[in-house]
Amino acid sequence: MKLFLSALSLSIGFAAAAGAQQSVLTVYTYDSFVAEWGPGPAVEAAFEETCGCDLQFVAAGDGAALLARIQLEGKRTDADIVLGLDSNLTARAAATGLLTPHNRHDEWDLPVRWDDPLFVPYDWGFFAFVYDETRTAEPPGSMEALARSDIRVVIQDPRSSTPGLGLLLWVKHAYGERAKSIWQELADNVVTVTPGWSEAYGMFLDGHAEMVLSYTTSPAYHMIAEGDRTKRAAAFAEGHYMQVEVAARLAASDQPELADMFLEFMAGDVFQGLIPTTNWMYPAKMPASGLPVEFGELVQPSKALLYSSDDAASVRDVALAEWLEALSQ
Repeated sequence: MKLFLSALSLSIGFAAAAGAQQSVLTVYTYDSFVAEWGPGPAVEAAFEETCGCDLQFVAAGDGAALLARIQLEGKRTDADIVLGLDSNLTARAAATGLLTPHNRHDEWDLPVRWDDPLFVPYDWGFFAFVYDETRTAEPPGSMEALARSDIRVVIQDPRSSTPGLGLLLWVKHAYGERAKSIWQELADNVVTVTPGWSEAYGMFLDGHAEMVLSYTTSPAYHMIAEGDRTKRAAAFAEGHYMQVEVAARLAASDQPELADMFLEFMAGDVFQGLIPTTNWMYPAKMPASGLPVEFGELVQPSKALLYSSDDAASVRDVALAEWLEALSQ
């Protein structure tokens, strides 16, 4: 009888433990977001305090690679949320039919109006070439000046990386029909093309190139985290192309309520307050803490360049063909 009761107690205990198992929310994102120094660890800890769930980030390469992955997995995906697409990819992502509308009606602190029914913004910034003023005393003041120089640069692949795609659209937006010739002139400046941002920035820091495609906000990291003011973003006369990073819920999610809770959390003060000093971008909604004073030292573009999501999708293939032809010669 005692053995029977013990077995019954164990059975009940296991059943209770199974019933109490936490719900899992799976978020696909890019590599740097989940890095030790990125926002992922702090976001995970803060959200789990409020949701009583297990938030699991899955790194899937760089931003543009996220779209390829959810397209490949289709309705079989394990993802509940995709976080790290941007405004240049939203039209293509929406066309997959794999995403579902959100119910957010927030007022955003963005330079552009935002009312997209599928995508919730979480940060924004401007692409720029970053340099070390101890190695490059006179940075170029335009894309044309860079092309005329012998400065070595590292850039990212537009087929896998949102910064890489941003550069493609930056050149196309600024130079139009001349974009192909600009790329032909820039080709000999390019040391290598990396799959993602992390690899490119690491090569720059290791001295393999004088400049790297990144953001106007990247020097803030060096100022705040390292006390280093030698890293700067070059200001280009033609203006700088803008990026808005977004998240969306997968229609196939088996945790729709939890996914909506995460999107609400993402728009809140805790998440947005982490963005400036972990993702090193401007927050989509200004947190109560404001921006670090070092952000006041950053380059402010003279002109903001941005295609609509539909226009970005329509010019991408032509711009990509021009880029591939120039770099293959």
